[in-house]
Amino acid sequence: MITVINLIGTLLYYAINIYIFLIVIWALLSWFPGASESKLGQLINRVVEPFLNYFNFIHIGMIGLGPMVAIIALWFIQYGVVGITNFLINLMI
Repeated sequence: MITVINLIGTLLYYAINIYIFLIVIWALLSWFPGASESKLGQLINRVVEPFLNYFNFIHIGMIGLGPMVAIIALWFIQYGVVGITNFLINLMI
């Protein structure tokens, strides 16, 4: 049972890492004209934009800080997953 909990926690940890990486790629694609309209750009837009829409209200002038705040939120979620996983494993021991 401990290995199952550890596996689920590890998978969630790495899934969040991949999602953070996709947000960074999405932000970099926004700097290049036409990059968001490519097949890769459209795929990343479909995956990332629903989550980033929660953070669209954060702007300083014309610079949107939504992706940065979203990454920070995902880091907190990631550390929460690690904490819950460790807590559950310690309960089993």
